[in-house]
Amino acid sequence: MSCYTFTLTLQELPLLAKLMAGNLRKGDVVALWGDLGVGKTTFARVLIQALIGHTVEVPSPTFTLVQTYDCQLSEIWHCDLYRLTNPTEALELGIEDAFYTTICLIEWPEKLGKFLPINRIDMLFKIKDETTREITVTLIGVHDSLQTAFEPYARRMS
Repeated sequence: MSCYTFTLTLQELPLLAKLMAGNLRKGDVVALWGDLGVGKTTFARVLIQALIGHTVEVPSPTFTLVQTYDCQLSEIWHCDLYRLTNPTEALELGIEDAFYTTICLIEWPEKLGKFLPINRIDMLFKIKDETTREITVTLIGVHDSLQTAFEPYARRMS
């Protein structure tokens, strides 16, 4: 497990998104942790656009629970599980298959409980001030290309 911390303004979020987009692969699960309004959906939006390679409308999946997108690497699932009351509701969406067959971005991953995959990329968002976020990225499992990409840019947490 490797941990990296980035301190970024909201305008700098695309830099981290582009860095990640170049190193994500089918089967990667990105769990976006943090309070309401911390920037999870904003980051997911710029990451999806970076993966696709151009600007595309990326609405919040708060009400639909899942929005899907196509890119050259893989289908992308953007999930917002905030409204779930039971982890099994996510299973009804087919999310377990998505863990292996797509790039899966999950807001409110704690709602999955025991179904949250062990191998994943955790991103914890914290507000530093109204325009700056501290993002701690924890690579759980094998993510060699991301580890190599992050080294020059992030503060290593061990």
